[in-house]
Amino acid sequence: MKTFITILSLLAFVGTSAFAQFPGGRPGGQGRGDGNGRPNNQQQTPTLNLEGNAPKGNSKITGFVVDEAVTTAVEFASIALHNKETNKVVDGTMADEKGKFSLTRVAAGEYKLVITFIGYTDKTVDNIKVEKGKDIDLGVIKLSTSTKQLDEVTVTAEKSMIEEKVDRLVYNAEKDITSKGGDAADVLRKVPLLTVDLDGNVSLRGTSNIRVLINNKPSTIIASSIADALKMIPSDLIKSVEVITSPSAKYDAEGSGGIINIITKKSTIQGLTLNVDAGAGIRGSNLGLNGSFRKGKLGVSMGGGGRAFYNRAGTSLDQSTLVNGNTVLTKQTADAFDNGLFGRYNLGFDYDISKNQALTAGVNFGTRNFIRTQDYTTNLYTNNVLNSIAYRNVDSKDLSNSVDVNLDYIRTFKPSQEWSVSTQYSKSNLKNNFLADLLDDSKYTTSRQRNLNSNVNQEFTVQTDFQTPIKTNQMFEVGVKGIFRQVNSDFSYLVAGPTGDFASDVRNPAGLLDYSQNIASGYLSYTYSTKNKYTFKVGTRYEYTTIEAKDQVKNIDIPAYGNLVPSVNVSKTFGNTTLKAAYNKRIQRPGLQQLNPNFNLANPQNITIGNPSLRPEITDNFELSASSNIKKVYLNASVFGRMTNNSILRLSAPSDTLIGAIVTTFENIGTQQMFGTNVFGNFNITPKWSVNGGLDLYYNYLEGQIQGADGKSMLTSNTGVVIGGRLQSQIQLKNGWGIQAFSFFRGRQVQLQGTQGSFYMYSVGFRKDFKNKKGSLGLATENFLGGMVIRSTLQSPQFNQTSINNVYNQNVKLTFSYKIGNMRMVEQKKTKSVKNDDVKAGESNMNN
Repeated sequence: MKTFITILSLLAFVGTSAFAQFPGGRPGGQGRGDGNGRPNNQQQTPTLNLEGNAPKGNSKITGFVVDEAVTTAVEFASIALHNKETNKVVDGTMADEKGKFSLTRVAAGEYKLVITFIGYTDKTVDNIKVEKGKDIDLGVIKLSTSTKQLDEVTVTAEKSMIEEKVDRLVYNAEKDITSKGGDAADVLRKVPLLTVDLDGNVSLRGTSNIRVLINNKPSTIIASSIADALKMIPSDLIKSVEVITSPSAKYDAEGSGGIINIITKKSTIQGLTLNVDAGAGIRGSNLGLNGSFRKGKLGVSMGGGGRAFYNRAGTSLDQSTLVNGNTVLTKQTADAFDNGLFGRYNLGFDYDISKNQALTAGVNFGTRNFIRTQDYTTNLYTNNVLNSIAYRNVDSKDLSNSVDVNLDYIRTFKPSQEWSVSTQYSKSNLKNNFLADLLDDSKYTTSRQRNLNSNVNQEFTVQTDFQTPIKTNQMFEVGVKGIFRQVNSDFSYLVAGPTGDFASDVRNPAGLLDYSQNIASGYLSYTYSTKNKYTFKVGTRYEYTTIEAKDQVKNIDIPAYGNLVPSVNVSKTFGNTTLKAAYNKRIQRPGLQQLNPNFNLANPQNITIGNPSLRPEITDNFELSASSNIKKVYLNASVFGRMTNNSILRLSAPSDTLIGAIVTTFENIGTQQMFGTNVFGNFNITPKWSVNGGLDLYYNYLEGQIQGADGKSMLTSNTGVVIGGRLQSQIQLKNGWGIQAFSFFRGRQVQLQGTQGSFYMYSVGFRKDFKNKKGSLGLATENFLGGMVIRSTLQSPQFNQTSINNVYNQNVKLTFSYKIGNMRMVEQKKTKSVKNDDVKAGESNMNN
């Protein structure tokens, strides 16, 4: 007979009948899920006959629930207290993330305790005799794994699209219909607090100085460019996205704005499975295959996905510069066609060495191939008189691949007491090359140019962590970590005649960069919870950084530096409302694209060059927030402040050698202050229909040094208010049908020398689940009313620039998914892994 797991009945059990009458409510005062992004599951639908007006006393029953095989905590198991004589349930609760549970105000009498959780056999603790005023500690209660075969799993309740946890906000991307067939950037655009522009550059509360992790782990490709990395991850592989605005001392000190953790789908079943996801659209197509096998102590997973896209774009550029007292005006237009092929693939192993020891290993490979064909027409005017017309056809290739290898060990001594050792090696190879043909008025090639830019980024990390509970309401954590990085960049600029015979010895300019960065760090963290629902988490982290750098002719002097990074998080729960206050200090090291001194001359009127002498930013963050559940409505509101010194800012100025050109680089020249608010709400109109949306509003102040009209340095500042928002709704209909709509808007972004244009996006999607729940077919459309026009400006006493980007991003896509295999529920093993959160990502100038 088929076994059905009806989560809706469980939620009704833990959310209404039981906890409405329990004095403690859910652990930690959280009204949804388990505090870690997982639903509250039960092995079977319980029958709850709660005695009316059950007598209350002053005794307490406590204990820990663990897995008997590995002695790790069984998080959020359901606990029911039965009157032994009547067999009626008189009280109940849920174990916390450490497996601990507590029943208070228990009256004298004889009872039995029934503990249930999905994947485990029910456990009954009998003959519990409570005496008036005396507490009972049941100690460690072990649950055995259930090996019952599941022919079919029917889910009758839906996890919320967005959940607000104790220390993070979780966006459950697997519930998103319209993002299927896209990439990670399409998913992140819908996450509250985040903004993702059309190039894939991510910002959190107005700052792009953030750290992005994949399954709690870093990758060298992310260190090079977040935008590149997001294009490698198909949206179908993403389970959820976690936004951590106030990281504790346990996290690396880097990422001044916070941390984004992308959780990919993992198998928690025993047996053999295979998932297929595919899609086709007028802008892109995708294909993904993911399989897993688990038997006994060994688990193996293998899979990945790829995405191809094709799109048109158009740009225009108007800029004026002051050259030797003359005004040079540049008017440029360009048509572009983009082709891209991206993918990410993985192979993972986990092995249970013994009951309390586990070993995990994995290899992840990512690839990104982006090719752009662009035709420029450039008119140069001197004092309003046309001076020249230039035609330029450019083929750009941005090619990269990355590999991440990890090996992790964890040993559990008792519930919540564990020691782990984690290692990871990452390597990425990047090539940013272009070939340009210069044409005359008759469109014949007169000369050719080529830029070769090869980069290698390597990183090795080793860390060890230990945590132990103190009594029942305290936790102590300590750890040390070492990160060893090596960046190598080699670039050259070649010229040739119309035949394209490039002389290998003509390298002008040419150069290289060898950059080594070593970081040694250690942290202490302490958590204390009180009976009246205050939680305090304090910690400090110290990081010491040494850097060696040299170019083709000399060593670059960058002194070593040390940073002490404290963090304080306080929360208080009042019924269904939780208040939080947080402070932390963060640092932001420059990323590869900001360090790379290569001259990018694909467009000689708009040049970008890195700066290998950059030093880190230092930021102080403050945050106050409140969240509450009011019947069917969930609300979250926060105010925040951020103050950054030695800020890394983009600085543009006229070229000394190319007439009419603007050169942009990066400098530690700025001070940045930002104050704002975020408001987010979710309304469950019916169990099958929900609407959520949010508003972001912040004030930004920037101050830094730029070049004045006389070429000398001068102090300037810029201020502005930035507003953004999102609105989303999803409906589950009968017969497996679902509908989802999404819209997003971001206003003008303030920069030191101007503004970055506003933009908006919207989408509508439909999905039909097959009757056996093993597959689905969907149709989604994006920006179907037309493309977008984004207008950005830069200005200073020496120049003015206006750029317009026309993005033709209308899209219609058909998606398909199917799952096959035998399923047997097992516990998802607890693992520890490397978490590097410390490099400022470069910015991409590519559209898709």
